[in-house]
Amino acid sequence: MEQKGQMSSYRRGSLQSGTSDEDMLEIAGASLDFPVGDDDPPLDREMGGFSSYNGGGMNGKSTMMDFLEEPLPGVGTYEDFNTIDWVREKSRDRDRHREITNRSKESTWALLHSVSDAFSGWLLMLLIGLLAGSLAGLIDISAHWMTDLKEGVCLAGFWFNHEHCCWKSNTTFTDRDKCPEWKSWSQLILGHGEGAFAYILNYFMYVIWALMFSLLAVLLVKGFAPYACGSGIPEIKTILSGFIIRGYLGKWTLVIKTITLVLAVSSGLSLGKEGPLVHVACCCGNILCHLFTKYRKNEAKRREVLSAAAAAGVSVAFGAPIGGVLFSLEEVSYYFPLKTLWRSFFAALVAAFTLRSINPFGNSRLVLFYVEFHMPWHLLELLPFILLGIFGGLWGAFFIRSNIAWCRRRKTTRLGKYPVLEVLVVTAITAILAFPNEYTRMSTSELISELFNDCGILDSSKLCEYVNDFNSTKGDDLPDRAAGPGVYTAMWQLALALIMKVFITIFTFGMKVPSGLFIPSMAVGAIAGRLLGVAVEQLAFYHHDWAIFSGWCSPGADCITPGLYAMVGAAACLGGVTRMTVSLVVIMFELTGGLEYIVPLMAAAMTSKWVADAIGREGIYDAHIRLNGYPFLEAKEEFSHKTRARDVMRPRKSDPALTVITQADMRVEDVEAIVGSTTYSGYPVVVSRTSQRLVGFVLRRDLIISIENARKKQDGIVSTSIIYFTDYCPPQSPNSPSPLKLRSILDLSPFTVTDETPMEIVVDIFRKLGLRQCLVTHNGKLLGIITKKDVLKHIAQMANQDPESILFN
Repeated sequence: MEQKGQMSSYRRGSLQSGTSDEDMLEIAGASLDFPVGDDDPPLDREMGGFSSYNGGGMNGKSTMMDFLEEPLPGVGTYEDFNTIDWVREKSRDRDRHREITNRSKESTWALLHSVSDAFSGWLLMLLIGLLAGSLAGLIDISAHWMTDLKEGVCLAGFWFNHEHCCWKSNTTFTDRDKCPEWKSWSQLILGHGEGAFAYILNYFMYVIWALMFSLLAVLLVKGFAPYACGSGIPEIKTILSGFIIRGYLGKWTLVIKTITLVLAVSSGLSLGKEGPLVHVACCCGNILCHLFTKYRKNEAKRREVLSAAAAAGVSVAFGAPIGGVLFSLEEVSYYFPLKTLWRSFFAALVAAFTLRSINPFGNSRLVLFYVEFHMPWHLLELLPFILLGIFGGLWGAFFIRSNIAWCRRRKTTRLGKYPVLEVLVVTAITAILAFPNEYTRMSTSELISELFNDCGILDSSKLCEYVNDFNSTKGDDLPDRAAGPGVYTAMWQLALALIMKVFITIFTFGMKVPSGLFIPSMAVGAIAGRLLGVAVEQLAFYHHDWAIFSGWCSPGADCITPGLYAMVGAAACLGGVTRMTVSLVVIMFELTGGLEYIVPLMAAAMTSKWVADAIGREGIYDAHIRLNGYPFLEAKEEFSHKTRARDVMRPRKSDPALTVITQADMRVEDVEAIVGSTTYSGYPVVVSRTSQRLVGFVLRRDLIISIENARKKQDGIVSTSIIYFTDYCPPQSPNSPSPLKLRSILDLSPFTVTDETPMEIVVDIFRKLGLRQCLVTHNGKLLGIITKKDVLKHIAQMANQDPESILFN
């Protein structure tokens, strides 16, 4: 009798949602309050009616068996590319929980079942954290090794990357990258590493390895899991809003995305693994949900788990558990109750702890570019920080427009038919341009680590080749010094790297390989920040008597930290592209471990968001959601137009009449004809076609499954059998076939609004309650229906956009 309790509670819960919208929602009940006439059979409104939802009558007895007394497999589930009914799913979970609570008082076994049910959510979070952390560690270690494989191989063991290979070497600290155990390809093939031919051979091997990695990645994605491409965050946002994309979070997608993510990152393409790690973690969450009945059978509960899994994904991507929780709350989640916040925090904590236990980089850090700054910043430095924010906003807006234009071209031209060729061409161009410049040849994570680095005494990087004319130092804090030839060379190389990264990332993001945007965006900002930081540092060194420097930057002092500028620039560019604010600042703060740098990060993040919003309102993920036509109703945007429900509802004046099902006089073949001739996901049920008085709403999928099962399991059900949705069987002739009762699949409390309801209220209802559809009435008479897609089309039309673009592609 589980279905009975579910549906009765659903009716009660829908009618009693007491907020400012209560009066409007009560129309659903008011539409049933009609005097009994010739075509108006009595409808139960008493509490007895609620308890007899499955046809039990006032006293719980019935002369006609309802074959749906027990829930059928498939009834209440959803088809692919459909939106879930949040209200129904939450009502089901409340009923399930209420039933478990009531049974727990009856026996010890039921009490243990109640405790295990309550604990299952935390156990699931533990498993997600362990699996996501383990996969992230595997990806980090594999990508690090395969990236170095493009340049050479370790003789002590081919499975060692360059850094691990040289750990046991006896070379000096300055020559630590030239240990005898590590051989470049020219040394291995020619026996020496010097000269033009050796350089050309290394160049050739670098390009060949990059092409091999990217070819393997795109072939695996194309052949086994097409959903494994891209970052996955736009689709996860859409799925968390209630949309169903079957297979997107499946086991094949998880396996192929994990393998191809390593290959794509190792190929040297301008992409990162941080965004796809969110997709990987959500795949883990979705697969593990199948171990627990309450998450397997309830789509709303499953989305709470996926919100927590997204937090775990960012936690392992950046080593930022708190930032991960805030990212899930701010950027991807649609429904985020307090319980989900706690569980997200726990999942992120376990994932970060697991990754720390694996220690993929051998430095006890969760990310390659962890850095610590200790020098304070001065108030006047806010000016260059704000300049970096402006640059980040401009770059973000430019990147979004350019990337969306290129992706639209890919979708609408023949270019989209050749994904393998596109990946190979972009990889070849990237590798050929990257090899001559040491800052583009290294992996993007290593580049960011180099740019964030604050130069110490033992640093041998060209970025740290300053003129050393000091006699003594205090620890690692070196005074501002004149830039040496190495610094100037590095500046030119970084400027060229910046130009390359800015343009090549536009064509890389969106290809048919896993591709994240966090790392390339941070690299662009970090390069710009380091260039500005060195410029300000040299300005302060040569002109310390200027008014802006004289008060706080005396000669011989360590005033400017170029690595800090790189960090602020990285945050600004990432904020400009994604429009993150709070979570971005916390992620960057957790990356650096410096509380004193929160204000510069906040200033840069807010400036970049303001500048980017002034040029275009959408972040990159929202822009891709709109490009792909996903039915995502953005909760952050205000609807300010003065339209009414009648302006949006269907059918319009020129359209055919609304397709409806009557409650007690249609035959099985009539309903099958309606289902076969239309593609609607559900149908209003009315008293009669003449009165059009609303009874409820029935889903297409439930109708099909129920009729098919009735034909197999209930004797006498034929095409001429009457289908009725009432508590009692309509009067029939003695020779007529057995009728089919389908009251239990009828939603007796569909959300309704009147035709005069302002659309801003309708949009608000759709956003806050996650509705699939809303019926429109006038004086209780059914006029039409508004679906989520109708709302999205109307919003697009009001924004002077093509309303037909809101179609899932």
